[in-house]
Amino acid sequence: MVETHSVELSGRALRDAFAQFPSGVVAIAAEIDGVAVGMAASTFAPVSLEPPLGGVFIANSSSTWPKLREARTLGVSILSSTHSLAARKLAGPAVSRFDGVTTSRGHGDALFIDETPLVLEVDIESETPAGDHFLALLRIRSVQVRDEHSALLFHRSALTGFTPTVDAP
Repeated sequence: MVETHSVELSGRALRDAFAQFPSGVVAIAAEIDGVAVGMAASTFAPVSLEPPLGGVFIANSSSTWPKLREARTLGVSILSSTHSLAARKLAGPAVSRFDGVTTSRGHGDALFIDETPLVLEVDIESETPAGDHFLALLRIRSVQVRDEHSALLFHRSALTGFTPTVDAP
């Protein structure tokens, strides 16, 4: 018999419960007035194929999102298993988020983290309130898949690499 237990609905307990669900880690970034601006998020999700949409949940308290909102185009980089340090930096103090992190420019203001499995150029389609967060719906303008890199996962409040396995036919 599998042992289970219920948790109270406090913020901390829910954070711990949600940590049971592994998610990818993305960088959302742009170069604004010559300065790299960006943040890490573990709540990115594909939304629609037609039209091409993705979404990310941003805390209402974010001081970075209002700056990113000014960009013409944003870069979304799905971080690779080699980007644990970059993910921590992008979640840390804004002044040092890009220290030692190699980037490249896309079209418009989009800024990408180098050596990632996937980069998306996006525009902000809409924002919808969602409790202490909001959903930023992103219209995908271009996609670059880089198969030589595997994804970074956030699971149980830790960063870990992910290498997919392929079942034999």
